[in-house]
Amino acid sequence: MAVAPSPRFAGPSDLHMHSNHSDGTQSPAEVVRQAHAHGVRTLALTDHDRTTGWDEAAEASAARGMTFIPGMELSAKHEWRSVHVLGYLFDPLDADLVAETDRIRGDRIGRAERIVRSIGRDYDLDWDDVLAQTTLDATVGRPHIADALIARGIVRDRTEAFDGILHPREGYYEPHYAPDPLTAVRLITGAGGVPIIAHPVTAGRDRMMPVPFIERLIDAGLGGFEIDHRENTEAGKRTLRALAASHDLIVTGSSDYHGAGKPNLPGENTTSDEMVQRLIERATGTTPRYP
Repeated sequence: MAVAPSPRFAGPSDLHMHSNHSDGTQSPAEVVRQAHAHGVRTLALTDHDRTTGWDEAAEASAARGMTFIPGMELSAKHEWRSVHVLGYLFDPLDADLVAETDRIRGDRIGRAERIVRSIGRDYDLDWDDVLAQTTLDATVGRPHIADALIARGIVRDRTEAFDGILHPREGYYEPHYAPDPLTAVRLITGAGGVPIIAHPVTAGRDRMMPVPFIERLIDAGLGGFEIDHRENTEAGKRTLRALAASHDLIVTGSSDYHGAGKPNLPGENTTSDEMVQRLIERATGTTPRYP
């Protein structure tokens, strides 16, 4: 039976957007402005492993008559795969979740410093160059190193940086701490949120997790999949749509907007009102910020 959309929000809804509180290039308020300009009327700010942009994004959303869905993209790792778990409407003060995100961000900084030291042996780059590309309390990561390489004139853009110097084959890559996806799902659900696997069927090394493991995630409380995303393969989308249907899961679509950091545009993929409403009804950690 279909869930009736709430009269308090309206689509189009883009539930995966990043600001300069993680690896986006714009402030939360500017992300909201860009989303509105592209026709989005409900959005989620999902910065990596942090929630510090929520209030600014919520205020900017209310000023434009938009609904704001509080969110985050939690880093995880399964075997060799980098897995990103989108969490929505959780309690941002949950002690277990806060402790884990603090650990992730702390290790990211150490990892970034190690990468920069290695690159600095071969290129004119140092840690101050990277810090110049970040905002206060931002989650420092490889995108900021890419931006520093651009500022130094070593590469032209982030794509060139990640295809070249920052690619693992170049020898500068360093691993970083991330929990396994089961832990990530349990942390988000434990904080009253709804976990959704971001871009789960990309091509190449980070391809889809095995179905038996995904079913373990579902048993642990996984809410669904971000299926409509430019990096997902068509074959992978078909597989996950069938899996979502058989388990009655939430299916989302999003832009994964990063400002100038990626070519993705707000609203290029969106989530149906029915699925947004299901997400809202399932969550117990916090509520949307309505206009």
